[in-house]
Amino acid sequence: MAQPKVWFERPVLEDLADEVAAHVTVLGPATATPVDPFGAVGEAEGIVASTRRYDAAVMDRAPRLRVIARTGIGFDAVDVAAATERHIAVCNVPYGPTVSTAEHTVMLLLMAAKQVRRAELALRRGGVDHYAAHTGVEVRGKRLGLVGFGRIAREVAHMAAGLGLVVSAFDPRIDGAGIPAGVTRAASLEELLAAADLVSVHVPLTAETRHLFGATAFAAMKPGALFVNTARGGLVDLAALEKALDSGRLSAAALDVTEPEPLPPDHPLLRRNDVVVTPHVAAATAEAKRRIFESAFAQVLDVLAGRRPAHLVNPEVVGSFSPMVPEVAS
Repeated sequence: MAQPKVWFERPVLEDLADEVAAHVTVLGPATATPVDPFGAVGEAEGIVASTRRYDAAVMDRAPRLRVIARTGIGFDAVDVAAATERHIAVCNVPYGPTVSTAEHTVMLLLMAAKQVRRAELALRRGGVDHYAAHTGVEVRGKRLGLVGFGRIAREVAHMAAGLGLVVSAFDPRIDGAGIPAGVTRAASLEELLAAADLVSVHVPLTAETRHLFGATAFAAMKPGALFVNTARGGLVDLAALEKALDSGRLSAAALDVTEPEPLPPDHPLLRRNDVVVTPHVAAATAEAKRRIFESAFAQVLDVLAGRRPAHLVNPEVVGSFSPMVPEVAS
């Protein structure tokens, strides 16, 4: 009897290839082409998705599709309503990238505070007395404002406390009881922005949060503040960010996510010495890659076996779960 067919957007991790092949027939990404990045998806009963957009048109190419599992927290690239309409389960991995992304956030925060980009470029250009020209600041005693207070933000808060930062958070979904000791709850986004020396963003991308950080938000920030985004590129209006940097409202910014993504090599942000940009790699550690892949794949197997997966985004489809009927090989 034939195994279920699962389409993988990215190559299966080498050390897990035998285990995966023991459970499913692997489709993609070798079948993908520049003309058709979803080559062979039409045979799929499950998809392990990464960054591509999974809309109704992609789903309709795969009439036997039962589950799309994202290797990450966000699922804004999946049309959940279209999936639900087609009785397709959508899953995510909320825990896998937490530590790696939090560590990357703190690294970017420190790079911005210490003006690493500016110092590196000055060294490459040559010159003398870099010490006198350098303008880095200490973070101990500074206030870190976290916009959103989910798993990653909480981990950032824990790490930031070890650096001596004073941490405040704003998240309208969490009341005072949901804020741990050592973290101050801001009553509003405006209150947080006005007081924070460093601002780090940790909210999902929705219609309501798109360009949450535009001209108004940057104008509300403390003069000379630092800005970090490791959540979603669409949360930030990059043109407004540039203006805030040009005016001195912000002294530096550090981004792991952008819109568009990745930034084209000639983008003006990449030429600035007050901006650090990494290409959405905060969760791309060996440990996180393995965790998120294993969790996403396990959930695909759960759905195909008729079991409820651990992190189901659209519980409305639960009633349609049933084991796949294996095809008899001819």
